[in-house]
Amino acid sequence: MSHLSPLLVQSSGICAERGEGSWLYDKDGNRWLDFTSGIGVTATGHCHPRVVAAAQEQVAKLVHAQYATVSHPNMLALTDRLYEHLPDGLDAVAFSNSGSESVEAAIRLARQTTGRTNLIAFRGGFHGRTLGAASLTTSTSKVRTGWQPLMAGVSIAPFPHAYRYRQDMAPCVDDCLHELDHIFATECNPADTAAIIIEPVQGEYGYYPADAAFMQGLRERCDKHGILLIADEIQAGYGRTGKFWSHEHFGARPDIIITAKGLASGYPLSAIAASKELMSHGYPGSQGGTYGANAVACAAALATLDVIEDEQLVNRADKLGKELLAHLQGLQQEHDCIDDIRGMGLMLGLEIVSAPHQPDGERAAKLLKHCEANGLLMLRCGSNGQVVRWLPPLTVSEAEIEQAVDLFATALKET
Repeated sequence: MSHLSPLLVQSSGICAERGEGSWLYDKDGNRWLDFTSGIGVTATGHCHPRVVAAAQEQVAKLVHAQYATVSHPNMLALTDRLYEHLPDGLDAVAFSNSGSESVEAAIRLARQTTGRTNLIAFRGGFHGRTLGAASLTTSTSKVRTGWQPLMAGVSIAPFPHAYRYRQDMAPCVDDCLHELDHIFATECNPADTAAIIIEPVQGEYGYYPADAAFMQGLRERCDKHGILLIADEIQAGYGRTGKFWSHEHFGARPDIIITAKGLASGYPLSAIAASKELMSHGYPGSQGGTYGANAVACAAALATLDVIEDEQLVNRADKLGKELLAHLQGLQQEHDCIDDIRGMGLMLGLEIVSAPHQPDGERAAKLLKHCEANGLLMLRCGSNGQVVRWLPPLTVSEAEIEQAVDLFATALKET
């Protein structure tokens, strides 16, 4: 009998024993095409041979070198390798274990370096479940319910959810920036505001990309008022959207980047990146943690970068994402329940409805259960669980994409 906490709600009935590439297997040999990637974590697929080899080699040499006590070669090498992919001027990296931890590290750095207290996040954002991260999160109420009051000093601004607001993107962006200025004038004075934090492509709320005019509008306001711009790239970064960082689509350079998920192909590792100058204004000893920059996780992260670069997974995500989008648009033409398709690269979401703009989480759940019963594992997101998300590994093949689309097409017809 399992003694696992009943508060952990699992989306499938699968007990996975092993994984290989795009596939998960149970102990009886049943297999599922995994289009969840562990919620975007196994970007190089399950057990990529190069990642496995790097981790195995490291386990035999050094498992834990507590990085506030000693350094180790993998950590130092990884900072240099990450620097090669960072925007100009972001030349210092701090490691943690999880996305939530690095969100906390980013907002701590922002408050310490600016001497200001307030933070602005965006409606629909997901930044984590720890206290500070949850205080910034409004993707669903379950993250915040039952343990308020949360962290003070947080204002929530509108994100350009053009589909939800039933607007074209340009007027939606104008309205959202206007409301942000109103927040500055009425509740969150810029002189008190340390940072604006944003997912350039929102994840848990339903795969909403931002817009270049919106992101550049944020950058202009941050520059005007001395506010830091934090890009939460935990789910959308690391090649997922067809560029290494999702903010690159929008021409707005952040002051701090947060990364996790695909960083180490499944090993617990996260990081923030900022300029050395900015980092130098934080408080010594304010960054750290027992397991941060674990030697095995860093070895896996180095191998992950090797795979991403050598197999050209960023360009591949762009190419295969466009092919997947075309397949899904074909399904949309046949099925009225698909009201909208959003996202970028291999991060796409289908809005499932009972009528136009009427979210249907129950139908989305039935679709996923049908898929699971026939060998395809997928996830939902959105405020009503109405968004079916397509999140395969970046190593997925064209044949696997076509197989997944066929299985989903059958589910649409039979549910």
